[in-house]
Amino acid sequence: MTAEDTASIAPVAAARPTVRTHHGDAFEDRYEWLRAKEDAEVIAHLEAENAYTRERTAHLEPLRAQIFDEIKGRTLETDLSVPSRRGEWWYYSRTREGQQYGIQCRAPLAAPDDWTPPSLSPDTDVPGEQILLDGNVEAEGHDFFSLGSFEVTNDGDRMLYGVDVAGDERYTIRVRDLATGENLADEIPDTFAGASFSPDGRFIVYTTVDDAWRPDTVWLHELGTGVDSDAKLFHEPDERYWVGAGFTRSDRFLVIGLGSSITSEEWLVDAADLRSEPRIVWPRTEGVEYESEHAVVDGEDVLYILHNQDALDFELVRVAASDPSGERTVVVAHTPGERLLGLSTFRDWGVLGYRRGGLPRLGLFDYATNAVDELDFDEELYAVGLGGNPEWAPPLLRIGYGSFVTPGTVYDYEVATGERHLRKRQPVLGGYEPGDYAQARVWATAQDGTEVPVSLVWKRSFGAAGDAPRPLHLYGYGSYEHSIEPGFSVPRLSELDRGVIFAVAHVRGGGEMGRQWYEDGKLLAKRNTFTDFVDVARHLVDAGYTTPAQLVAEGGSAGGLLMGAVANLAPELFAGILADVPFVDALTTILDPSLPLTVIEWDEWGDPLHDADVYAYMKSYSPYENVRDAAYPRILAVTSLNDTRVLYVEPAKWVARLREVGADALLKCEMVAGHGGVSGRYNAWRERAFELAWLLDTLGAADA
Repeated sequence: MTAEDTASIAPVAAARPTVRTHHGDAFEDRYEWLRAKEDAEVIAHLEAENAYTRERTAHLEPLRAQIFDEIKGRTLETDLSVPSRRGEWWYYSRTREGQQYGIQCRAPLAAPDDWTPPSLSPDTDVPGEQILLDGNVEAEGHDFFSLGSFEVTNDGDRMLYGVDVAGDERYTIRVRDLATGENLADEIPDTFAGASFSPDGRFIVYTTVDDAWRPDTVWLHELGTGVDSDAKLFHEPDERYWVGAGFTRSDRFLVIGLGSSITSEEWLVDAADLRSEPRIVWPRTEGVEYESEHAVVDGEDVLYILHNQDALDFELVRVAASDPSGERTVVVAHTPGERLLGLSTFRDWGVLGYRRGGLPRLGLFDYATNAVDELDFDEELYAVGLGGNPEWAPPLLRIGYGSFVTPGTVYDYEVATGERHLRKRQPVLGGYEPGDYAQARVWATAQDGTEVPVSLVWKRSFGAAGDAPRPLHLYGYGSYEHSIEPGFSVPRLSELDRGVIFAVAHVRGGGEMGRQWYEDGKLLAKRNTFTDFVDVARHLVDAGYTTPAQLVAEGGSAGGLLMGAVANLAPELFAGILADVPFVDALTTILDPSLPLTVIEWDEWGDPLHDADVYAYMKSYSPYENVRDAAYPRILAVTSLNDTRVLYVEPAKWVARLREVGADALLKCEMVAGHGGVSGRYNAWRERAFELAWLLDTLGAADA
């Protein structure tokens, strides 16, 4: 009998109890056996879950097809990005109708002083265009394709690219001669993402991971030599730290950076002598984070260092690059509640990123006066950040901008005049009008009196949000100081056009309101993340925006932990919960240092292996341990077999446990995918259409 034959019956995972004992506490885990990924019985169980989910959602196939067609119909499938200048070329990407993956291209400058990117048309040939890498060609014969590294040498002669065809985030680097189109003999397997050419193009700097999937070693590969002769530039043995490397925009230094969630350290290598010994910027101090940027001020090599030593929301100092531990000059002082995010340095000026009032900001930074001139934008809610700015001395600054109602927009800001040049706004086909939609920020009061920001977007034709209860889709994350920005989404229009309000609960544990906002939602304060989300949901119900029967929550990864926790805390508040790659067996994972990334995570969640208080606290909220006899909302958990960040076994165990108490829980496991889900844009659209159809059906808005 096949899985399809029994699809109408919910799969029941066999109960095979194992006992996990820590700090005198014994927990009986009936489904830990599902961790055996290579076991045929485990694969059969996952396939049975998929078959059951297909059967339970078969009635939604017409709606899924309709949503997919809506996404496709609103997307200009044959399109080009705005070119970025680097060296003697404009670099950009293409997409073509019917093709899953992007195509990396370039075209020559019209003249050395040409800083105005060519206005490209999908239907017009670009003079001198070269196709550097066609993802569709590279993906042939593979069910999964992901590009983890892509770079061209400064002289434009060679290209490196790193490819993952399994979804496990292990990339094989290859090098191509752009004059001949032929690959060189150089091939570097099992690398992490983000490899770089040296400024002279002779070397590749790349990182590799340890058995726990932690990037721990930086390597130097000389083109034309075997991988066995690659030089180890840096190795970090402490399992709490990730390692990465990249060159300064000035090409003066290679910066090797390492960091945990709370501590960082940087080492500099002279880019002209990459085999020289790295020298430290500041020795690591537990709890101190910093990052440096190179600049030349009055003819002197300096480092601008952003740090949080005695400055919760960070301050910016300047030091001599020759003596980073020497005298510090404060150039942007610490201001409580205004979180400094980073300084990007160019030859003549810098750009400071920071957060204030729950929104990201950009300001031009004057090296001579230390003044910060903030760039103004008109909308109440927006997201803004630097775009592609590879050049060291540009007269223009590339900026990316958008909001819930304004599609992604690319500007070039002319620094000398302050003029803003619109280069492109993401086309949205089908007659999209931003004025047909509205966005707003409201505030919900948490149980401890904290005011939690909530962002809303809706379609005006259904009336103002809050005039009458409406279907509402509430999204949340709340970990790692990650901020959920008010960005535009084409798939989201399929909800809004059916009368759904989309909302984001900016709960503690994220970074929206500064570093303290993050500190108040991690470690032994983690429950604030969950109770904030519940309090936001209650506020939206009490204020008349929605009702529990019209409310679906969504979160992914650490946001999936949030979903599992709120399902246990307040199941009565939600009609449904959509959990993407959910971290729902958190305690089991964080107890096992042999699992990918566990030790690194101790700074975020605590160390339950060695600390009984942390163990008890995590056990009090970990979703898998706290499933209870309650009327749960409908639940859809989506995962990937090859995910290396949140293993498929977590949602598989969670769904099995939920079924024990009668919950209507579905599991959808992509058998060829990674943490980010399926690869290819059409596949991704189909995946999102599947989720949105389930969500709309749960909201009662499928026929709207």
